[in-house]
Amino acid sequence: MLKTLNEINSPEVYNMPFIDFTAIVREAWMAYDCTREIARIVDISVMVSTNHVYRITFTDGNFIIAKLSYFGAYEHFVEDHSIIDTLSNNLPAPFENFLARSLAKGKFLFVYRFQDAVLDAWVVFYRPIAIKKRLPKRLEEFQIIKLAEQIAHFHKACHYTRNTLPPSSKTLKTDIDHLLGILETDYGRYEHRMHTDQIKQQSDLFLNNTEKLKESEFDKIPVFIDWNIGNFSVTSNLRLYSRWDYDWFRMGSRILDFYFLSRVVSDIGDRTAFSYYISPLMEERFLLFLKAYHNVYPLTEPEIRFMKEAYRFFILNYVIKDGRFFFHEIFATKLQKEAFDIYLPSVDKQFNADVILKALNI
Repeated sequence: MLKTLNEINSPEVYNMPFIDFTAIVREAWMAYDCTREIARIVDISVMVSTNHVYRITFTDGNFIIAKLSYFGAYEHFVEDHSIIDTLSNNLPAPFENFLARSLAKGKFLFVYRFQDAVLDAWVVFYRPIAIKKRLPKRLEEFQIIKLAEQIAHFHKACHYTRNTLPPSSKTLKTDIDHLLGILETDYGRYEHRMHTDQIKQQSDLFLNNTEKLKESEFDKIPVFIDWNIGNFSVTSNLRLYSRWDYDWFRMGSRILDFYFLSRVVSDIGDRTAFSYYISPLMEERFLLFLKAYHNVYPLTEPEIRFMKEAYRFFILNYVIKDGRFFFHEIFATKLQKEAFDIYLPSVDKQFNADVILKALNI
């Protein structure tokens, strides 16, 4: 069976030949609705990840958005977008129009799969979503409080819908097991030859600590993880208005969202050259965020203690396991080096759950 790029056990995956992705998107649209003629296709990708985003404009002047991905597994891509599609229809007010919706054909979500000897890729189409204001690069304290309250209300809304959503096969453990499995392949032994012991040690710490915290018993809700300010918009009074970009969507604990939210409210603010230091989780500004969130949707002690493990999982799964396939090479190289040299060694040294518990009076 043809493998996805994320499953090929060879460093040669990085040397992909030129591929006309626009032609694949055009082919996907023809499979969806060949009666609507395309005038032009424009790549509007942000050029950080290997995913491609396009604006398709038709001869009548209307347009839709297409996303092409070859990151991960086709089955997970379809599964995640099916969950998001149901979620977008089931979210209660005021979030009923918050998510960008995918196009369906007949009764089902439309996903086009392209396969040849080199590539296994898939395309999904989104209806355009209205965008209002972006948060400033550095938030004022009143903006931090308002954002925290809005995220708490959104998490509540996701909690209400959790039992109406299609099943998800991914868990934190299956992703870590996948990482450990990669270490036993030729590709894994080559890619991580200098850090195999560190990855295994950190994975064991994660699995043991999450078991002690009974993470498997936490409520699982839809989480988007990447809350960079370029992925959502707000109204003039800072209410959440629209959200797009579902690259790291999954079902899991709400705590998985908190590391990126700590980066949004960080004193440094939004950065062009980004890193994934753990320090934003311990900033006073994040404590302010958590207090406001806690007032709306109370957190528990096990959840607070899980923040450290959620960060560890993010580094192991999204930076180390998937980094070479998701991020463009220049970002992947930098982030993976920092992961081994800085991020993972800092987890147990710099995060102190007791500081947060005390601030929240838990």
